[in-house]
Amino acid sequence: MPLLKSWVESANAPDCEFPLNNLPYGVFDDGKGARMGVAIGDQVLDVAQVDHGQDAALFTAPEWNGVMAAGPQVWDALRARLTELLSEDAYRTAVAPHLVPMADVQMRMPFRVSEYTDFYASRDHAFNVGSMFRDPENALPPNWLSIPIGYNGRASSVVVSGTDVCRPWGQLKAPDEALPRFGISARFDLELEFGAIVGQPSDGMVSVAEADEMIFGYVLLNDWSARDIQAWEYQPLGPFQSKATATTISPWIVTRAALQPFRTSTPERDRPLLPYLTEPGPMLYDIDLEIGLAPAGKDETIIARTNYARMYYSAAQQLCHHTLSGCPMRVGDLLGSGTISGPSADSRGSLLELSWGGKEPLTLPTGEQRSFLQDGDRLTLRGRAQGDGYTIGFGECTGTIVPAAPRPAWATE
Repeated sequence: MPLLKSWVESANAPDCEFPLNNLPYGVFDDGKGARMGVAIGDQVLDVAQVDHGQDAALFTAPEWNGVMAAGPQVWDALRARLTELLSEDAYRTAVAPHLVPMADVQMRMPFRVSEYTDFYASRDHAFNVGSMFRDPENALPPNWLSIPIGYNGRASSVVVSGTDVCRPWGQLKAPDEALPRFGISARFDLELEFGAIVGQPSDGMVSVAEADEMIFGYVLLNDWSARDIQAWEYQPLGPFQSKATATTISPWIVTRAALQPFRTSTPERDRPLLPYLTEPGPMLYDIDLEIGLAPAGKDETIIARTNYARMYYSAAQQLCHHTLSGCPMRVGDLLGSGTISGPSADSRGSLLELSWGGKEPLTLPTGEQRSFLQDGDRLTLRGRAQGDGYTIGFGECTGTIVPAAPRPAWATE
């Protein structure tokens, strides 16, 4: 599909993240209150103020959950109508007054997160971590090639891009320590992920094809991780407090429809999957991803680049598997892909991998080194899909590490 031309001229530049082909959904505040918006070029359209053709009640709350719950027919009709309003010059006079410069707005959470599940679905990431803590011959857990592995996280900790992330306290125990202690995480990390947003509920099991139809859209996601807290707590039930500090998402929901031209297949399987996980067609997307790290007061360095197509399991397979037990999925559920890494050293999606557990620190152009994140570091995730004369972007997924809160009086040594 080539570039769709808009009368919003900034949307027609080949490197613009928000052309008419995209039309991602977010919530913005220009000082007049939070409202539902659509990104077009360097502008945000106040959706409730234009003739969108849908029930006005869907646009009264500053969140996209109501539109999601309304179902795929509404999703398709709304997208078609917005495309019409922003492409045909006849609508310019009526629509232009409701455009707000993107530079003048603050972005808010685009939807209310019902529940949050995070997966472990990149083979390169799983192999790297397994090699680091076991050995290459036994890097992958025995079940990894058969089942999408995940854990249930905290919906209450999901925040929008630009929110500061406070370094956590936790219970720690190094291998050479006899007893655990209460302390500040020194091995705080990022994880480059992709988040799928469930737009329709389920009641019982759903197929991979049905799961794909349930997904409303996608965001970039940073699963902040305290590796030292994680190392002590994760057996036998997996991550808990080490992952509860924050999960940052990008501000714009890029719809499944916008990503349709970038579909690509999951990889060849070393071990046949059970039939229920069979995909009816390509379920991944060709989306270039990168991680930028900027120390306090310093310029940013791109420390890794990879692609969402490196995943072993798609979001549709993860969602299908999630429903097998009869677990109901809700509108606004968020599924994290798991860290997305590639096969080369510069395509690893976490500092745990990039510094190989801290043994091979990263040297930045400033001369500073990083094994794990330091206070003041700003992390930015970016994602782009390259079309024929246009770009589909997500907006930046950014968070800055701030120092840990003071020790509570009741937390004695």
